[in-house]
Amino acid sequence: MNQKKIKFFNPRFITQAAIIAALYAGLTVLFAPISYSQIQVRISEALTVLPALTPAAIPGLFVGCIVANIFGGGGPIDIVFGSLATLLAAIVSYKMPVRWLVPLPPVIINGVVIGFILNYLFGYPLLATMGWVTLGQAIACYGLGYPLLIQLSKLEERLFKK
Repeated sequence: MNQKKIKFFNPRFITQAAIIAALYAGLTVLFAPISYSQIQVRISEALTVLPALTPAAIPGLFVGCIVANIFGGGGPIDIVFGSLATLLAAIVSYKMPVRWLVPLPPVIINGVVIGFILNYLFGYPLLATMGWVTLGQAIACYGLGYPLLIQLSKLEERLFKK
Protein backbone atom coordinates (compact mmCIF):
# COMPACT_ATOMS: atom_id res chain seq x y z
CA MET A 1 0.00 0.00 0.00
CA ASN A 2 1.31 3.32 -1.06
CA GLN A 3 1.55 5.72 1.87
CA LYS A 4 3.16 8.78 0.36
CA LYS A 5 2.52 12.31 1.56
CA ILE A 6 -1.17 13.20 1.26
CA LYS A 7 -2.12 16.47 -0.40
CA PHE A 8 -5.41 17.38 1.31
CA PHE A 9 -6.17 20.45 -0.77
CA ASN A 10 -5.56 18.80 -4.11
CA PRO A 11 -8.71 19.02 -6.32
CA ARG A 12 -8.52 15.29 -7.12
CA PHE A 13 -8.34 14.41 -3.40
CA ILE A 14 -11.32 16.66 -2.57
CA THR A 15 -13.35 15.31 -5.49
CA GLN A 16 -12.66 11.69 -4.55
CA ALA A 17 -13.55 12.37 -0.92
CA ALA A 18 -16.79 14.10 -1.94
CA ILE A 19 -17.82 11.25 -4.24
CA ILE A 20 -17.13 8.67 -1.53
CA ALA A 21 -19.06 10.75 1.03
CA ALA A 22 -22.04 11.03 -1.33
CA LEU A 23 -21.98 7.31 -2.11
CA TYR A 24 -21.76 6.35 1.56
CA ALA A 25 -24.57 8.67 2.64
CA GLY A 26 -26.72 7.83 -0.36
CA LEU A 27 -26.40 4.06 0.05
CA THR A 28 -27.07 4.26 3.78
CA VAL A 29 -30.22 6.33 3.35
CA LEU A 30 -31.37 4.34 0.30
CA PHE A 31 -31.14 1.11 2.31
CA ALA A 32 -32.39 2.75 5.54
CA PRO A 33 -34.50 -0.22 6.67
CA ILE A 34 -31.33 -2.31 7.07
CA SER A 35 -28.87 0.52 7.80
CA TYR A 36 -29.95 1.47 11.31
CA SER A 37 -30.92 -0.27 14.59
CA GLN A 38 -29.63 -3.24 16.54
CA ILE A 39 -29.64 -5.66 13.62
CA GLN A 40 -28.16 -3.89 10.62
CA VAL A 41 -26.19 -4.50 7.47
CA ARG A 42 -25.10 -1.12 6.17
CA ILE A 43 -24.46 -1.76 2.50
CA SER A 44 -22.43 1.46 2.46
CA GLU A 45 -19.92 -0.13 4.83
CA ALA A 46 -18.60 -2.05 1.82
CA LEU A 47 -16.91 1.26 0.93
CA THR A 48 -14.78 1.08 4.07
CA VAL A 49 -12.19 -0.84 2.04
CA LEU A 50 -11.47 2.25 -0.07
CA PRO A 51 -8.75 3.67 2.23
CA ALA A 52 -6.55 0.86 0.90
CA LEU A 53 -6.80 2.47 -2.55
CA THR A 54 -7.00 6.18 -1.78
CA PRO A 55 -6.45 8.24 1.36
CA ALA A 56 -9.30 10.47 0.17
CA ALA A 57 -11.61 7.71 1.43
CA ILE A 58 -10.77 8.62 5.02
CA PRO A 59 -12.50 12.03 5.09
CA GLY A 60 -15.02 10.78 2.52
CA LEU A 61 -16.24 7.97 4.76
CA PHE A 62 -16.24 10.26 7.80
CA VAL A 63 -18.34 12.98 6.15
CA GLY A 64 -20.61 10.40 4.51
CA CYS A 65 -21.22 8.78 7.89
CA ILE A 66 -22.03 12.14 9.49
CA VAL A 67 -24.63 12.83 6.81
CA ALA A 68 -26.05 9.30 6.99
CA ASN A 69 -26.29 9.43 10.79
CA ILE A 70 -28.22 12.70 10.65
CA PHE A 71 -31.00 10.66 9.03
CA GLY A 72 -30.63 7.70 11.41
CA GLY A 73 -32.55 8.90 14.42
CA GLY A 74 -29.75 8.35 16.94
CA GLY A 75 -29.27 12.08 17.42
CA PRO A 76 -26.08 13.92 18.29
CA ILE A 77 -24.49 10.99 20.13
CA ASP A 78 -24.72 8.74 17.07
CA ILE A 79 -23.77 11.53 14.69
CA VAL A 80 -20.61 12.36 16.66
CA PHE A 81 -19.44 9.04 18.09
CA GLY A 82 -20.70 6.78 15.31
CA SER A 83 -18.94 8.97 12.77
CA LEU A 84 -15.75 9.10 14.85
CA ALA A 85 -15.79 5.29 14.93
CA THR A 86 -15.93 5.29 11.14
CA LEU A 87 -13.08 7.81 10.98
CA LEU A 88 -10.91 5.71 13.30
CA ALA A 89 -11.71 2.53 11.34
CA ALA A 90 -10.82 4.27 8.05
CA ILE A 91 -7.47 5.44 9.42
CA VAL A 92 -6.61 1.97 10.72
CA SER A 93 -7.76 0.36 7.44
CA TYR A 94 -5.50 2.76 5.52
CA LYS A 95 -2.54 1.51 7.55
CA MET A 96 -3.29 -2.22 7.17
CA PRO A 97 -0.23 -4.01 5.79
CA VAL A 98 -2.13 -6.71 3.88
CA ARG A 99 -5.31 -6.43 1.83
CA TRP A 100 -7.31 -9.17 3.50
CA LEU A 101 -7.07 -7.29 6.82
CA VAL A 102 -8.39 -3.99 5.39
CA PRO A 103 -12.07 -4.78 6.21
CA LEU A 104 -11.27 -5.87 9.78
CA PRO A 105 -11.02 -2.46 11.55
CA PRO A 106 -14.58 -1.37 10.59
CA VAL A 107 -15.92 -4.74 11.72
CA ILE A 108 -14.28 -4.58 15.14
CA ILE A 109 -14.40 -0.83 15.85
CA ASN A 110 -17.99 -0.35 14.72
CA GLY A 111 -19.10 -3.56 16.38
CA VAL A 112 -17.88 -2.27 19.73
CA VAL A 113 -18.63 1.48 19.41
CA ILE A 114 -22.02 1.19 17.70
CA GLY A 115 -22.95 -1.57 20.14
CA PHE A 116 -22.24 0.82 23.02
CA ILE A 117 -24.12 3.66 21.32
CA LEU A 118 -27.23 1.55 20.69
CA ASN A 119 -27.09 0.21 24.24
CA TYR A 120 -26.85 3.72 25.66
CA LEU A 121 -29.50 5.30 23.41
CA PHE A 122 -32.08 2.53 23.19
CA GLY A 123 -31.28 0.12 26.02
CA TYR A 124 -30.50 -2.84 23.75
CA PRO A 125 -28.54 -5.58 25.55
CA LEU A 126 -24.88 -4.64 25.18
CA LEU A 127 -23.17 -7.90 24.25
CA ALA A 128 -25.98 -9.07 21.96
CA THR A 129 -26.01 -5.70 20.22
CA MET A 130 -22.24 -5.74 19.76
CA GLY A 131 -22.57 -9.22 18.29
CA TRP A 132 -25.33 -8.25 15.87
CA VAL A 133 -23.55 -5.09 14.73
CA THR A 134 -20.28 -7.00 14.32
CA LEU A 135 -22.04 -9.67 12.25
CA GLY A 136 -23.68 -7.02 10.05
CA GLN A 137 -20.33 -5.29 9.63
CA ALA A 138 -18.65 -8.58 8.68
CA ILE A 139 -21.31 -9.19 6.03
CA ALA A 140 -20.92 -5.69 4.60
CA CYS A 141 -17.14 -5.37 4.88
CA TYR A 142 -16.00 -8.87 4.00
CA GLY A 143 -19.01 -10.13 2.03
CA LEU A 144 -19.37 -7.01 -0.12
CA GLY A 145 -16.34 -4.82 0.58
CA TYR A 146 -13.54 -7.33 0.16
CA PRO A 147 -14.70 -8.48 -3.31
CA LEU A 148 -15.05 -4.78 -4.20
CA LEU A 149 -11.47 -4.19 -3.04
CA ILE A 150 -10.17 -7.10 -5.13
CA GLN A 151 -11.95 -5.87 -8.26
CA LEU A 152 -10.92 -2.24 -7.79
CA SER A 153 -7.34 -3.33 -7.12
CA LYS A 154 -7.26 -5.14 -10.46
CA LEU A 155 -8.65 -2.09 -12.20
CA GLU A 156 -6.16 0.14 -10.39
CA GLU A 157 -3.23 -2.01 -11.50
CA ARG A 158 -4.42 -2.03 -15.13
CA LEU A 159 -5.05 1.70 -15.23
CA PHE A 160 -2.01 2.92 -13.33
CA LYS A 161 0.50 0.17 -14.20
CA LYS A 162 1.58 -0.40 -10.61
